[in-house]
Amino acid sequence: MDRLVAPRARARLGDALFSRVAGPSGAENRSRIHDTPGPRWFAPEDPICRVHGDASMFVGGLSALLLQSLHPRAMAAVAAHSGYRGDPWGRLERTSTFLAFTTYGTAEDAQRAVDAVRAVHARVRGRTPDGEPYRADDPHLLEWVHVAEVDSFLRAHQRYGARPLGSAECDAYVASAARTGRALGVVRPPRTVRELRERIEAFRPELRGTEAARDAARFILLRPPLPWPARPPYTLLGAAAVALLPPWARAPLGLPLLPRTERWCAAPAGTAVTAAIRWAMHRPPPAERGARAAGPARSE
Repeated sequence: MDRLVAPRARARLGDALFSRVAGPSGAENRSRIHDTPGPRWFAPEDPICRVHGDASMFVGGLSALLLQSLHPRAMAAVAAHSGYRGDPWGRLERTSTFLAFTTYGTAEDAQRAVDAVRAVHARVRGRTPDGEPYRADDPHLLEWVHVAEVDSFLRAHQRYGARPLGSAECDAYVASAARTGRALGVVRPPRTVRELRERIEAFRPELRGTEAARDAARFILLRPPLPWPARPPYTLLGAAAVALLPPWARAPLGLPLLPRTERWCAAPAGTAVTAAIRWAMHRPPPAERGARAAGPARSE
C-alpha cells in the first residue's frame, strides 16, 4: 500500500501543476502536439527541446516577466492589454501553449500559433503614461521581449536545469529561438549567446523602472493568486527568479541585491523546488515522443 501512495501523490501533484500551466485544454493540446505526425521546426535532440521541456522554465518564465517589464513601452502594453491581473492563469496558459506548439508541434500548428499571436499584436496599440506611442507589433519591442525571454530561459536552464547545455549547445539554443523570433516579427534576432548579451546591453539605455513595472513585480512576487498551501514553494520560485536577474535590473524594480543570501539561500531553494516540480511532472522526454511522431524533423 505504501508503495502506491507516492506514485498517486506524484500523479496528483503533477496533474495539478499541469492544469495550472496548460489550462482545461491541456491534455487535448498535449496529445495534438506530441502525437500528430508531420515535420517540425525543431528536431527532438535540438537544445531548444531540452530547455523548454525542463522544470527550470518555471523560474525562467518568472524572471523573463520581471526583466521584460523594464521597457516602458512594452510594460505599458502589458498593463493595458494583457489581462495579467484579471486573468494571470489564462495568460500563463496561452504563453505555455504557444511555447509547446512552436517547440514540439508540427510546423503547420507552430505557424498557426504564431499567426494567432501576430493577429493579437496587430490590434494592440496605445500610449504610455508619459505619452509615448506603442504598438505590440513594433519590431523593436518584439526584439526586446524576445531577447529578454531567451536570456532568462537560458540562464534558468544553466543554473537549475537537469542537464545544462555546453557552450555550443547554448549557441544552438539561441539560434533555434531565433527561428520563432523571426516568425513573430523580430527582424534580426540574435543567433549566438554573444549576440544575445550584446543585444540586451544595447537596450539598457531604454530601460527603466516605471511604477507599472514595480507594481507588476509586487504582484508577481508578493500577491500571486494562489491558495495558501502553494505560497511557500512559489516564494522559493520567486526568489530564484529574482536571483537570475542581472544585477543592474534589480534596483529599477525595487528588488534587493543580496549576493550572499542568494548564494546560500535562493540558489539552493531554486534547485530544490525545480527538482520537486520535475519529479511531479515527469513524463517520457520529448525526444522519445517526438521520434514516434514521424515525419522529417524540420521544416524551414
